[in-house]
Amino acid sequence: MGSFFAGVKAGTLSGILYLGGLAAFNVVLLYALRPEVLSAIQQSYASICGPAAVNGTSVEDCFSLVVSVYVPFDAFVGFFVALIYAGIFGIAYDSLPTRNPGLKGVSIAAFAGLSLIVFNLSGFYFSTESAIATTAFLLVWTVVFGYFLGRLYKKYTRLVKFDSQDPELLKVVVDGKESTGKSRTFALTSSHRIRAEVADDASFKEWNPIGGITLEDPKSFETLMEVNGDGSVKGSVGRKY
Repeated sequence: MGSFFAGVKAGTLSGILYLGGLAAFNVVLLYALRPEVLSAIQQSYASICGPAAVNGTSVEDCFSLVVSVYVPFDAFVGFFVALIYAGIFGIAYDSLPTRNPGLKGVSIAAFAGLSLIVFNLSGFYFSTESAIATTAFLLVWTVVFGYFLGRLYKKYTRLVKFDSQDPELLKVVVDGKESTGKSRTFALTSSHRIRAEVADDASFKEWNPIGGITLEDPKSFETLMEVNGDGSVKGSVGRKY
């Protein structure tokens, strides 16, 4: 389990890049294939755009509406879709199989890109040329989004490993989650509750933090941990008898 907030923070910056770039590409594509776009609009929306329109709206007016309203709206909604997946990415980060943060990001970004397609937020498919161009760009740009998502998450988090002198006598619990022998990522400068669950025939001695980890009271079996850098925490324990 990783950091939801670090995932959202990373997703905010990479999501702006992702949807902003996608919107810019769609605008360029619409202008590049303007004749085909105008023809598609007139054929599909003849009752509201063109000579037969009841309200007298021209095809050019409808084209301008697509560029100035629909493209930004799709980007706005798509940004929040990407942000949701970024939060999921933060939570699932430590459980993803690969160690490479960029590859981890790409694995989640693939679902974000698929969702944009399902919800019709990825672009405009009004001709064979537009479908090929949009699909190719979306594929490449989604990989870029995932890479930056992973790298930014790594920048905003730190890795902490939790050990026990004797795992049979002492279990390390962090924020209610058993973490003995595990490594977890936490948002930089964040605080977390660490607790030692000790066997009945054992007594807790102290915590031994290493690296960028600060403990409020290393002698207490339950204390507050602040993450300022990569590091580790080891719990010391001894038998009562």
